[in-house]
Amino acid sequence: MNQQTPSQIVKFLDQHVVGQEDAKKQLAVAVYAHFKKIALAKAADSAIVKSNVLLIGPTGTGKTLLCETLSKALGVPFVTANATSLAQSEFVNEEIEAILQRLIDKADGDIERAQRGIVFIDEIDKLKAISGQSRSAAGESVQHALLKIMESAPVKLKSARHIDTTHILFICGGAFVGLDEILAKSHSFGFISTADDDNQKVLDLLNARVKPTDLFEYGLIPEFAGRLPIVARLESLSRATLIRIMIEPRNSIFNQFREILRNEGVELKIEPLVFEQIADLAMEYKVGARSLRGIFEELLTPALYLVPDHPEVRQVVFASLFDNARYLGASASQVGVAKTA
Repeated sequence: MNQQTPSQIVKFLDQHVVGQEDAKKQLAVAVYAHFKKIALAKAADSAIVKSNVLLIGPTGTGKTLLCETLSKALGVPFVTANATSLAQSEFVNEEIEAILQRLIDKADGDIERAQRGIVFIDEIDKLKAISGQSRSAAGESVQHALLKIMESAPVKLKSARHIDTTHILFICGGAFVGLDEILAKSHSFGFISTADDDNQKVLDLLNARVKPTDLFEYGLIPEFAGRLPIVARLESLSRATLIRIMIEPRNSIFNQFREILRNEGVELKIEPLVFEQIADLAMEYKVGARSLRGIFEELLTPALYLVPDHPEVRQVVFASLFDNARYLGASASQVGVAKTA
């Protein structure tokens, strides 16, 4: 595993994940402290007190991407699971064992390495009751089933091998729709003087922080919420951030398709207006960055269909999401597409 400082981890995350600066810093510090605790506990021959993480944020804000990129920065195996699927299974313990087996598989069968890995469990908020009713039996049973492995436990797998979860970092995520209403009711810190900017910042911080009691009211059992002492919130993505996501990361959608066409000897040029129009559509879909790829691929489909059969094409230009592309280096009749103005 690559032991890095929090700032180095954030710098790596910045190359792949746009925005969410506060969440990046919280995650970076959490994993840095986690692996430092492991090293110190090993040196002192003592038990580790683990601090698992809860990520709260709307759909498509980058929770999974953050965790996956984090695992790459650290060089540790990483797997994802879905709490909704666990709740729908009749054999929850077997499903949990399967998650740990996948972690071993990601470590190429090396259990020691797997025991330093990261498990991300998404949609953890779906384990609560629906429509404000009491907690569902299925959701609560999954929370209880996860308790043991999130703290520390030797788990026997079907292969008869054992994996110890003591040093595995668990990160849970969810949209937690409706949590803001609970925060509005429970957070009423007003006893601090707000005569200057610093005091106002303290007051805002207190009122924005998610307390364990807020999670209890939402529907997480106290024992489960207690296994997630670090809570990081991800912000909704703005139009400007969606545009940056398409362009800036190393593995951005634009860079991926530019490289595909470059391999064909063709330059891909997309005008700024197109990125703005795609972002506008994505905002309407209300699923964050998840819709960007589908819109982008639909835009590029005609070009990717035609270009491989027309080696004379040297450049593809998109001036608007709603116009045809210009294929430079060949006539419009050759590629069967009308040129735009």
